[in-house]
Amino acid sequence: MSKRTLYQKLVDSHLVSRIDDQNVLLYVDLHLMNEYTSPQAFSALEARGRKVRRPQQQLAVVSHIIPTHAETPRVIRDAASLMLAQNLARNCERAGIRLLAANDPMQGIEHIVAPEMGLVRPGMVVLCGDSHTTTYGALGALGFGIGTSEVEHVLATQTLVYRLAQTMRITIDGALPYGTTSKDVVIWLVSKIGAQGARGYAVEFAGSTIASLSAEARMTLCNMTVEAGARAALIAPDATTFDYIRAHAKALDESAFDEWRSLRSDEGAQFDAEHRFDARDIAPFVTWGTSPDQAIAIDQRIPDEAEQASPEAAASLRRALDYMHLEAHQPLAGTPIQRVFIGSCTNGRIEDLRAVAQIVRGKHVADGVRAMVVPGSGRVRRAAEQEGIAQTLIDAGFEWREPGCSMCLAMNDDMLDDGERCASTTNRNFEGRQGRGGRTHLMSPAMAAAAALTGCITDVRTLEARAQ
Repeated sequence: MSKRTLYQKLVDSHLVSRIDDQNVLLYVDLHLMNEYTSPQAFSALEARGRKVRRPQQQLAVVSHIIPTHAETPRVIRDAASLMLAQNLARNCERAGIRLLAANDPMQGIEHIVAPEMGLVRPGMVVLCGDSHTTTYGALGALGFGIGTSEVEHVLATQTLVYRLAQTMRITIDGALPYGTTSKDVVIWLVSKIGAQGARGYAVEFAGSTIASLSAEARMTLCNMTVEAGARAALIAPDATTFDYIRAHAKALDESAFDEWRSLRSDEGAQFDAEHRFDARDIAPFVTWGTSPDQAIAIDQRIPDEAEQASPEAAASLRRALDYMHLEAHQPLAGTPIQRVFIGSCTNGRIEDLRAVAQIVRGKHVADGVRAMVVPGSGRVRRAAEQEGIAQTLIDAGFEWREPGCSMCLAMNDDMLDDGERCASTTNRNFEGRQGRGGRTHLMSPAMAAAAALTGCITDVRTLEARAQ
Protein backbone atom coordinates (compact mmCIF):
# COMPACT_ATOMS: atom_id res chain seq x y z
CA MET A 1 0.00 0.00 0.00
CA SER A 2 1.28 3.49 -0.84
CA LYS A 3 2.29 5.81 1.98
CA ARG A 4 -0.59 8.02 3.04
CA THR A 5 -0.99 11.32 4.84
CA LEU A 6 -3.21 11.64 7.90
CA TYR A 7 -5.81 13.42 5.77
CA GLN A 8 -5.87 10.58 3.25
CA LYS A 9 -6.27 8.02 6.04
CA LEU A 10 -9.25 9.88 7.47
CA VAL A 11 -10.92 10.15 4.07
CA ASP A 12 -10.25 6.49 3.23
CA SER A 13 -11.70 5.31 6.54
CA HIS A 14 -14.97 7.14 5.85
CA LEU A 15 -15.29 6.36 2.16
CA VAL A 16 -18.76 5.11 1.22
CA SER A 17 -18.13 5.20 -2.52
CA ARG A 18 -15.87 6.94 -5.01
CA ILE A 19 -17.73 9.13 -7.49
CA ASP A 20 -14.75 10.09 -9.64
CA ASP A 21 -11.10 11.07 -9.23
CA GLN A 22 -11.98 14.27 -7.37
CA ASN A 23 -15.23 13.46 -5.56
CA VAL A 24 -16.31 10.85 -3.02
CA LEU A 25 -19.29 10.02 -0.83
CA LEU A 26 -18.08 10.47 2.73
CA TYR A 27 -19.64 9.08 5.91
CA VAL A 28 -20.21 11.63 8.69
CA ASP A 29 -19.70 10.64 12.35
CA LEU A 30 -21.02 13.82 13.95
CA HIS A 31 -23.00 16.74 12.58
CA LEU A 32 -23.39 19.98 14.53
CA MET A 33 -25.96 22.68 13.88
CA ASN A 34 -26.78 26.15 15.07
CA GLU A 35 -29.88 28.30 14.71
CA TYR A 36 -28.47 30.28 11.80
CA THR A 37 -27.51 27.75 9.12
CA SER A 38 -30.01 24.93 9.67
CA PRO A 39 -33.60 26.24 9.10
CA GLN A 40 -33.59 26.01 5.31
CA ALA A 41 -32.20 22.48 5.46
CA PHE A 42 -35.02 21.29 7.70
CA SER A 43 -37.58 23.04 5.50
CA ALA A 44 -36.22 21.32 2.40
CA LEU A 45 -36.33 17.94 4.14
CA GLU A 46 -39.93 18.50 5.15
CA ALA A 47 -40.90 19.57 1.62
CA ARG A 48 -39.49 16.31 0.27
CA GLY A 49 -41.16 14.22 2.95
CA ARG A 50 -37.83 12.96 4.29
CA LYS A 51 -36.73 12.36 7.88
CA VAL A 52 -33.40 12.83 9.64
CA ARG A 53 -31.62 9.53 9.12
CA ARG A 54 -29.55 9.34 12.32
CA PRO A 55 -30.75 11.87 14.92
CA GLN A 56 -28.36 10.53 17.57
CA GLN A 57 -25.40 11.69 15.47
CA GLN A 58 -26.58 15.31 15.44
CA LEU A 59 -26.26 18.06 18.04
CA ALA A 60 -27.85 21.50 17.82
CA VAL A 61 -26.81 24.61 19.75
CA VAL A 62 -28.27 28.11 20.02
CA SER A 63 -25.15 30.26 19.85
CA HIS A 64 -24.96 33.01 17.23
CA ILE A 65 -28.04 35.14 17.93
CA ILE A 66 -28.33 34.68 21.69
CA PRO A 67 -27.88 37.71 23.97
CA THR A 68 -25.09 37.31 26.53
CA HIS A 69 -25.95 39.92 29.16
CA ALA A 70 -26.46 38.39 32.60
CA GLU A 71 -30.07 37.34 33.00
CA THR A 72 -31.76 34.29 34.50
CA PRO A 73 -33.52 32.80 32.67
CA ARG A 74 -32.09 34.12 29.42
CA VAL A 75 -34.69 35.65 27.14
CA ILE A 76 -34.23 36.31 23.41
CA ARG A 77 -36.14 39.56 22.89
CA ASP A 78 -35.25 40.33 19.29
CA ALA A 79 -38.15 38.99 17.21
CA ALA A 80 -36.06 37.72 14.27
CA SER A 81 -33.55 36.01 16.58
CA LEU A 82 -36.33 34.47 18.66
CA MET A 83 -37.89 33.03 15.51
CA LEU A 84 -34.59 31.36 14.58
CA ALA A 85 -34.25 29.82 18.04
CA GLN A 86 -37.87 28.65 18.08
CA ASN A 87 -37.56 27.14 14.60
CA LEU A 88 -34.49 25.21 15.68
CA ALA A 89 -36.26 23.94 18.80
CA ARG A 90 -39.28 22.83 16.79
CA ASN A 91 -37.14 21.11 14.15
CA CYS A 92 -35.03 19.31 16.75
CA GLU A 93 -38.08 18.14 18.68
CA ARG A 94 -39.67 16.70 15.53
CA ALA A 95 -36.46 14.96 14.49
CA GLY A 96 -35.40 13.74 17.94
CA ILE A 97 -32.15 15.76 17.90
CA ARG A 98 -30.55 16.95 21.14
CA LEU A 99 -30.70 20.74 21.45
CA LEU A 100 -28.68 22.93 23.80
CA ALA A 101 -31.15 25.81 23.98
CA ALA A 102 -30.74 29.22 25.60
CA ASN A 103 -31.06 28.01 29.19
CA ASP A 104 -29.47 24.58 28.89
CA PRO A 105 -26.54 24.38 31.34
CA MET A 106 -24.34 23.02 28.52
CA GLN A 107 -25.27 25.80 26.06
CA GLY A 108 -22.40 27.56 24.34
CA ILE A 109 -20.57 27.84 21.04
CA GLU A 110 -20.65 24.55 19.12
CA HIS A 111 -16.89 24.46 18.55
CA ILE A 112 -16.27 24.70 22.30
CA VAL A 113 -19.20 22.60 23.48
CA ALA A 114 -18.63 19.52 21.29
CA PRO A 115 -15.04 18.77 22.41
CA GLU A 116 -15.73 19.46 26.08
CA MET A 117 -18.72 17.08 25.96
CA GLY A 118 -16.39 14.36 24.70
CA LEU A 119 -18.24 14.10 21.39
CA VAL A 120 -15.17 14.64 19.20
CA ARG A 121 -12.63 11.82 19.02
CA PRO A 122 -9.57 11.18 16.86
CA GLY A 123 -10.38 9.65 13.49
CA MET A 124 -13.87 11.13 13.20
CA VAL A 125 -15.41 13.21 10.42
CA VAL A 126 -17.24 16.16 11.99
CA LEU A 127 -19.27 18.68 10.00
CA CYS A 128 -21.12 21.89 10.78
CA GLY A 129 -22.64 24.75 8.83
CA ASP A 130 -19.86 27.02 10.07
CA SER A 131 -16.42 27.59 8.56
CA HIS A 132 -14.56 27.26 11.87
CA THR A 133 -15.36 23.56 12.09
CA THR A 134 -11.67 23.14 11.26
CA THR A 135 -11.23 23.42 15.05
CA TYR A 136 -11.67 19.66 15.49
CA GLY A 137 -8.48 18.87 13.63
CA ALA A 138 -6.76 19.69 16.92
CA LEU A 139 -8.01 16.32 18.18
CA GLY A 140 -7.09 14.39 15.05
CA ALA A 141 -10.58 14.59 13.53
CA LEU A 142 -11.41 15.79 10.02
CA GLY A 143 -13.66 18.81 10.53
CA PHE A 144 -14.87 21.34 7.99
CA GLY A 145 -17.76 23.69 7.33
CA ILE A 146 -20.60 22.97 4.91
CA GLY A 147 -23.39 24.93 3.23
CA THR A 148 -27.13 24.73 3.81
CA SER A 149 -27.80 22.31 0.94
CA GLU A 150 -25.06 20.07 2.31
CA VAL A 151 -26.61 20.27 5.79
CA GLU A 152 -29.81 18.90 4.24
CA HIS A 153 -27.87 16.06 2.58
CA VAL A 154 -26.18 15.10 5.86
CA LEU A 155 -29.47 15.17 7.77
CA ALA A 156 -31.11 12.95 5.17
CA THR A 157 -28.29 10.46 4.54
CA GLN A 158 -25.53 10.89 7.18
CA THR A 159 -23.17 11.25 4.20
CA LEU A 160 -21.73 14.08 2.14
CA VAL A 161 -20.70 14.39 -1.49
CA TYR A 162 -17.18 15.66 -0.91
CA ARG A 163 -14.56 17.12 -3.22
CA LEU A 164 -11.11 15.96 -2.20
CA ALA A 165 -8.59 18.53 -1.00
CA GLN A 166 -4.91 18.78 -1.77
CA THR A 167 -2.50 18.17 1.10
CA MET A 168 -0.14 20.62 2.78
CA ARG A 169 2.18 20.15 5.73
CA ILE A 170 3.27 23.11 7.83
CA THR A 171 6.13 22.31 10.20
CA ILE A 172 7.03 24.75 12.98
CA ASP A 173 9.96 23.93 15.24
CA GLY A 174 11.41 25.54 18.34
CA ALA A 175 10.16 27.02 21.61
CA LEU A 176 7.70 29.88 21.38
CA PRO A 177 9.29 33.16 22.47
CA TYR A 178 8.19 34.84 25.69
CA GLY A 179 4.76 36.47 25.44
CA THR A 180 3.56 34.51 22.39
CA THR A 181 0.70 32.04 22.20
CA SER A 182 -0.99 29.83 19.64
CA LYS A 183 -3.15 32.82 18.61
CA ASP A 184 0.03 34.69 17.73
CA VAL A 185 1.24 31.64 15.83
CA VAL A 186 -1.84 31.49 13.63
CA ILE A 187 -2.10 35.25 12.99
CA TRP A 188 1.60 35.26 12.10
CA LEU A 189 1.12 32.23 9.86
CA VAL A 190 -1.85 33.73 8.00
CA SER A 191 0.11 36.95 7.48
CA LYS A 192 3.04 34.89 6.23
CA ILE A 193 1.29 32.72 3.63
CA GLY A 194 -1.67 35.00 2.91
CA ALA A 195 -5.45 34.75 3.16
CA GLN A 196 -5.42 32.40 0.15
CA GLY A 197 -2.14 30.67 0.98
CA ALA A 198 -3.78 27.36 1.88
CA ARG A 199 -6.79 27.62 -0.42
CA GLY A 200 -7.93 24.16 -1.48
CA TYR A 201 -5.63 22.36 0.98
CA ALA A 202 -6.08 20.20 4.02
CA VAL A 203 -3.27 21.46 6.24
CA GLU A 204 -1.44 19.16 8.63
CA PHE A 205 0.62 20.83 11.36
CA ALA A 206 3.81 19.21 12.60
CA GLY A 207 6.99 20.06 14.48
CA SER A 208 8.14 20.55 18.04
CA THR A 209 6.30 23.86 18.45
CA ILE A 210 2.99 22.21 17.67
CA ALA A 211 3.76 19.23 19.92
CA SER A 212 4.35 21.61 22.84
CA LEU A 213 0.89 23.20 22.58
CA SER A 214 -1.97 22.20 24.87
CA ALA A 215 -5.08 20.64 23.32
CA GLU A 216 -6.99 23.91 23.72
CA ALA A 217 -4.15 25.93 22.17
CA ARG A 218 -4.19 23.53 19.21
CA MET A 219 -7.92 24.22 18.83
CA THR A 220 -7.17 27.93 18.48
CA LEU A 221 -4.58 27.16 15.80
CA CYS A 222 -6.83 24.84 13.79
CA ASN A 223 -9.83 27.13 14.23
CA MET A 224 -8.17 30.05 12.47
CA THR A 225 -6.32 28.10 9.77
CA VAL A 226 -9.44 28.54 7.66
CA GLU A 227 -8.48 32.25 7.50
CA ALA A 228 -5.66 31.17 5.18
CA GLY A 229 -8.23 29.47 2.96
CA ALA A 230 -7.64 25.95 4.30
CA ARG A 231 -10.39 23.38 3.82
CA ALA A 232 -9.25 21.49 6.91
CA ALA A 233 -6.55 21.62 9.58
CA LEU A 234 -5.11 18.54 11.26
CA ILE A 235 -2.74 17.61 14.06
CA ALA A 236 -1.85 13.96 14.59
CA PRO A 237 -3.19 12.76 17.95
CA ASP A 238 -0.60 12.23 20.67
CA ALA A 239 -0.38 11.97 24.47
CA THR A 240 -1.72 15.53 24.84
CA THR A 241 -4.74 14.60 22.73
CA PHE A 242 -5.36 11.40 24.64
CA ASP A 243 -5.19 13.16 28.01
CA TYR A 244 -7.81 15.65 26.80
CA ILE A 245 -10.06 12.89 25.46
CA ARG A 246 -9.81 10.89 28.70
CA ALA A 247 -10.76 13.98 30.70
CA HIS A 248 -13.85 14.71 28.61
CA ALA A 249 -15.11 11.43 27.13
CA LYS A 250 -16.24 8.89 29.70
CA ALA A 251 -16.27 5.06 29.56
CA LEU A 252 -13.81 4.77 26.69
CA ASP A 253 -12.39 1.41 25.70
CA GLU A 254 -8.61 1.68 25.98
CA SER A 255 -8.29 -0.29 22.74
CA ALA A 256 -9.50 2.85 20.97
CA PHE A 257 -6.28 4.61 21.94
CA ASP A 258 -4.22 1.90 20.26
CA GLU A 259 -6.13 2.53 17.05
CA TRP A 260 -5.79 6.29 17.34
CA ARG A 261 -2.01 6.04 17.69
CA SER A 262 -1.87 4.97 14.04
CA LEU A 263 -3.54 8.21 12.97
CA ARG A 264 -0.48 9.97 11.64
CA SER A 265 1.07 10.50 8.27
CA ASP A 266 3.25 7.62 7.14
CA GLU A 267 6.97 8.20 7.07
CA GLY A 268 7.76 9.31 3.54
CA ALA A 269 4.16 10.28 2.65
CA GLN A 270 4.11 12.94 -0.05
CA PHE A 271 2.33 16.27 0.41
CA ASP A 272 1.28 18.54 -2.44
CA ALA A 273 2.87 21.49 -0.65
CA GLU A 274 5.17 21.94 2.34
CA HIS A 275 6.23 24.88 4.52
CA ARG A 276 8.76 24.91 7.32
CA PHE A 277 9.13 27.72 9.86
CA ASP A 278 11.14 28.59 12.96
CA ALA A 279 9.19 29.57 16.08
CA ARG A 280 11.89 32.08 16.97
CA ASP A 281 10.49 34.33 14.23
CA ILE A 282 7.11 34.60 15.98
CA ALA A 283 6.16 37.52 18.22
CA PRO A 284 2.87 38.88 19.57
CA PHE A 285 0.94 39.69 16.38
CA VAL A 286 -1.94 42.13 15.80
CA THR A 287 -4.01 42.83 12.70
CA TRP A 288 -3.95 46.36 11.34
CA GLY A 289 -6.35 45.95 8.41
CA THR A 290 -9.62 44.32 7.41
CA SER A 291 -8.38 40.82 6.60
CA PRO A 292 -6.69 38.39 9.02
CA ASP A 293 -3.55 38.37 6.87
CA GLN A 294 -3.11 42.14 7.27
CA ALA A 295 -1.12 41.79 10.48
CA ILE A 296 2.25 42.72 11.94
CA ALA A 297 4.29 42.05 15.05
CA ILE A 298 3.44 44.50 17.81
CA ASP A 299 6.87 46.13 17.53
CA GLN A 300 6.60 46.68 13.75
CA ARG A 301 5.02 49.47 11.72
CA ILE A 302 2.12 49.30 9.29
CA PRO A 303 3.38 48.64 5.73
CA ASP A 304 2.89 51.01 2.80
CA GLU A 305 1.77 50.57 -0.80
CA ALA A 306 5.30 50.23 -2.14
CA GLU A 307 5.79 47.05 -0.09
CA GLN A 308 2.81 45.30 -1.69
CA ALA A 309 3.31 42.56 -4.28
CA SER A 310 0.69 43.80 -6.76
CA PRO A 311 -1.50 46.81 -7.62
CA GLU A 312 -4.47 44.86 -6.24
CA ALA A 313 -2.70 44.37 -2.92
CA ALA A 314 -1.79 48.06 -2.80
CA ALA A 315 -5.43 49.00 -3.40
CA SER A 316 -6.51 46.60 -0.67
CA LEU A 317 -4.05 48.22 1.72
CA ARG A 318 -5.35 51.70 0.92
CA ARG A 319 -8.94 50.67 1.49
CA ALA A 320 -8.11 48.89 4.74
CA LEU A 321 -6.19 51.87 6.13
CA ASP A 322 -9.02 54.24 5.20
CA TYR A 323 -11.57 52.03 6.94
CA MET A 324 -9.39 51.48 10.01
CA HIS A 325 -8.45 55.17 10.15
CA LEU A 326 -4.74 54.34 10.27
CA GLU A 327 -1.69 55.38 8.26
CA ALA A 328 1.22 53.53 6.68
CA HIS A 329 4.42 53.49 8.79
CA GLN A 330 2.36 54.10 11.93
CA PRO A 331 3.12 51.81 14.89
CA LEU A 332 0.18 49.83 16.22
CA ALA A 333 1.49 50.01 19.78
CA GLY A 334 -0.10 52.99 21.47
CA THR A 335 -3.19 53.08 19.23
CA PRO A 336 -6.13 53.95 21.53
CA ILE A 337 -9.01 51.49 21.82
CA GLN A 338 -12.49 51.93 23.23
CA ARG A 339 -13.61 48.30 23.49
CA VAL A 340 -12.10 44.93 24.40
CA PHE A 341 -13.75 41.63 23.57
CA ILE A 342 -12.45 38.34 24.95
CA GLY A 343 -14.31 35.22 23.83
CA SER A 344 -15.46 33.43 20.63
CA CYS A 345 -14.86 29.89 19.35
CA THR A 346 -11.23 30.91 18.86
CA ASN A 347 -10.45 32.07 22.40
CA GLY A 348 -13.40 31.43 24.71
CA ARG A 349 -11.95 28.39 26.51
CA ILE A 350 -10.94 28.12 30.14
CA GLU A 351 -7.20 28.33 29.35
CA ASP A 352 -7.82 31.65 27.58
CA LEU A 353 -9.64 33.07 30.60
CA ARG A 354 -6.94 31.84 32.96
CA ALA A 355 -4.35 33.74 30.90
CA VAL A 356 -6.41 36.93 31.05
CA ALA A 357 -6.97 36.65 34.80
CA GLN A 358 -3.26 36.20 35.42
CA ILE A 359 -2.53 39.48 33.65
CA VAL A 360 -5.32 41.63 35.12
CA ARG A 361 -5.30 40.34 38.71
CA GLY A 362 -4.99 43.31 41.08
CA LYS A 363 -5.26 45.84 38.22
CA HIS A 364 -8.14 47.67 36.57
CA VAL A 365 -9.51 48.34 33.11
CA ALA A 366 -8.45 51.78 31.85
CA ASP A 367 -10.87 54.68 32.05
CA GLY A 368 -13.00 55.03 28.92
CA VAL A 369 -12.65 51.35 27.94
CA ARG A 370 -15.55 48.91 27.95
CA ALA A 371 -14.18 45.38 28.31
CA MET A 372 -16.26 42.20 27.99
CA VAL A 373 -15.43 38.57 28.69
CA VAL A 374 -17.82 36.03 27.18
CA PRO A 375 -17.08 32.40 28.08
CA GLY A 376 -17.48 29.92 25.24
CA SER A 377 -19.82 27.58 27.12
CA GLY A 378 -21.74 27.07 30.31
CA ARG A 379 -19.08 24.64 31.44
CA VAL A 380 -16.32 27.22 30.88
CA ARG A 381 -18.36 29.83 32.76
CA ARG A 382 -18.87 27.55 35.76
CA ALA A 383 -15.20 26.54 35.83
CA ALA A 384 -14.13 30.20 35.75
CA GLU A 385 -16.45 30.99 38.63
CA GLN A 386 -15.26 28.02 40.68
CA GLU A 387 -11.59 28.91 40.11
CA GLY A 388 -12.12 32.54 41.10
CA ILE A 389 -11.33 33.75 37.59
CA ALA A 390 -14.72 35.38 37.13
CA GLN A 391 -14.36 37.41 40.33
CA THR A 392 -10.85 38.49 39.32
CA LEU A 393 -12.22 39.77 36.02
CA ILE A 394 -15.16 41.52 37.66
CA ASP A 395 -12.87 43.17 40.24
CA ALA A 396 -10.69 44.38 37.37
CA GLY A 397 -13.69 46.06 35.70
CA PHE A 398 -14.59 43.52 33.03
CA GLU A 399 -18.18 42.66 32.20
CA TRP A 400 -18.75 38.96 32.97
CA ARG A 401 -21.26 37.63 30.44
CA GLU A 402 -23.27 34.52 29.63
CA PRO A 403 -21.99 32.07 26.94
CA GLY A 404 -22.44 32.69 23.21
CA CYS A 405 -20.81 33.93 20.04
CA SER A 406 -21.49 37.50 21.19
CA MET A 407 -19.48 40.26 19.53
CA CYS A 408 -17.63 37.94 17.16
CA LEU A 409 -20.10 38.63 14.37
CA ALA A 410 -22.65 41.23 15.54
CA MET A 411 -25.68 38.94 15.03
CA ASN A 412 -26.91 39.73 18.54
CA ASP A 413 -27.04 42.82 20.74
CA ASP A 414 -23.28 42.80 21.43
CA MET A 415 -21.70 44.98 18.77
CA LEU A 416 -19.44 47.95 18.15
CA ASP A 417 -20.71 51.42 17.40
CA ASP A 418 -19.60 53.20 14.27
CA GLY A 419 -15.96 54.22 14.65
CA GLU A 420 -15.27 52.26 17.83
CA ARG A 421 -11.93 50.44 17.89
CA CYS A 422 -11.80 47.01 19.54
CA ALA A 423 -9.01 44.74 20.75
CA SER A 424 -10.60 41.38 19.99
CA THR A 425 -9.73 37.71 20.44
CA THR A 426 -12.02 36.69 17.58
CA ASN A 427 -11.07 35.26 14.18
CA ARG A 428 -12.16 37.82 11.58
CA ASN A 429 -11.61 41.55 11.25
CA PHE A 430 -13.68 42.20 8.13
CA GLU A 431 -15.38 45.55 7.59
CA GLY A 432 -18.45 45.67 9.81
CA ARG A 433 -17.84 42.20 11.24
CA GLN A 434 -18.36 43.37 14.84
CA GLY A 435 -20.77 46.16 13.99
CA ARG A 436 -21.25 48.64 11.16
CA GLY A 437 -18.23 50.95 11.08
CA GLY A 438 -16.52 49.05 13.90
CA ARG A 439 -12.73 48.66 13.71
CA THR A 440 -11.39 45.30 14.86
CA HIS A 441 -7.83 44.36 15.78
CA LEU A 442 -7.32 40.61 16.22
CA MET A 443 -4.90 39.52 18.94
CA SER A 444 -4.34 36.96 21.68
CA PRO A 445 -6.23 36.99 24.98
CA ALA A 446 -3.06 38.15 26.73
CA MET A 447 -2.67 41.06 24.31
CA ALA A 448 -6.36 41.96 24.65
CA ALA A 449 -5.97 41.97 28.43
CA ALA A 450 -3.00 44.32 28.11
CA ALA A 451 -5.03 46.64 25.89
CA ALA A 452 -7.86 46.68 28.42
CA LEU A 453 -5.50 47.75 31.20
CA THR A 454 -3.70 50.46 29.23
CA GLY A 455 -6.48 51.76 26.97
CA CYS A 456 -4.39 51.20 23.85
CA ILE A 457 -2.86 48.40 21.81
CA THR A 458 0.04 47.32 24.00
CA ASP A 459 2.86 44.81 23.87
CA VAL A 460 1.95 42.50 26.74
CA ARG A 461 5.65 41.82 27.22
CA THR A 462 6.11 45.40 28.47
CA LEU A 463 3.51 45.25 31.27
CA GLU A 464 5.83 43.66 33.80
CA ALA A 465 8.50 46.26 33.07
CA ARG A 466 5.96 49.08 33.53
CA ALA A 467 4.88 47.70 36.89
CA GLN A 468 8.42 47.80 38.26
